[in-house]
Amino acid sequence: MTRLLALALLVSALVGCGPASSQTADSSEERKAQIVANLKHEFPQIADLDVAIDTLTSVSEGMDEGSILIAGQAPQPFLISSDNSKMYLLASDAIDASRSTEELAAARSEADAAAATEARERGEALDAATTGLPVRGNADAPITIVEFSDFECPYCRMASSTVKTVLEQYPDEVNLVYAHFPLDNHPWARPAAIAATCAAQQSNGAFWTLHDLYFDQQSTIETTNVISVSRAALAQSGIDLTAWEDCATNEASAEYQGAAAAVETQMALGDEYGVRGTPAFFVNGQFVNGNQPLTTFVKAIEAARAAAE
Repeated sequence: MTRLLALALLVSALVGCGPASSQTADSSEERKAQIVANLKHEFPQIADLDVAIDTLTSVSEGMDEGSILIAGQAPQPFLISSDNSKMYLLASDAIDASRSTEELAAARSEADAAAATEARERGEALDAATTGLPVRGNADAPITIVEFSDFECPYCRMASSTVKTVLEQYPDEVNLVYAHFPLDNHPWARPAAIAATCAAQQSNGAFWTLHDLYFDQQSTIETTNVISVSRAALAQSGIDLTAWEDCATNEASAEYQGAAAAVETQMALGDEYGVRGTPAFFVNGQFVNGNQPLTTFVKAIEAARAAAE
């Protein structure tokens, strides 16, 4: 079905001659059978499948529309000439291309307003769900970037530099909230997330010490040394290192289990909001996916500013 369902293609296939659009029920069924036979000839990959054609409807003089029906797949719309000499497989249903410039501007404005409302509501929900997570920047800033990230992810490391620049450019307007989303294919990301969560329970600053450490030294950190390099980095942080290490490493302790559960809760939150990889950002609820350039964040921030006016 790859060739049959290819997106953004308009395919013309000769399916032979047939009766005109005005048909009896019997001739209509004969026409559908002929179309199916020709489709199976043109696309051998569907030759053994149960293929049907739904009702053929006239859309203009000499042109009908219908859909190809195959079990387990979405209907494939098509146009076909009334003599069956040309059949066009469509990538999507028909769109209304009759709207004026004014009507398009109104529709665009309506869509933008709906998107802004959706982003605002998402941002408010995320603000509530991420209360208590580590914050960098002005805690009272009107614009919050919620980041779902993985300390072992190279794209997250690159994005962290961009976000740092954002915070420097908007020191009063923007802050960053960090949520964990360690990926299964990164072996030291989860222990690092738990270690950083344990540090955050004692000090917001201690969390960001580990955050910066993990990204700055990402190429040298492994599962075997993540705790030792973390301990060294926290030596001057002023936190209780014995309590931190018990939380970060003693899987039987209530503190470790609580930190691990907190990481899982943050991952579930990311799943709920459509995060499928890292990094993923929400700028006052507006989704920014992946390691994007500074200009993308600036655009999202300007949109958040405009929405607040």
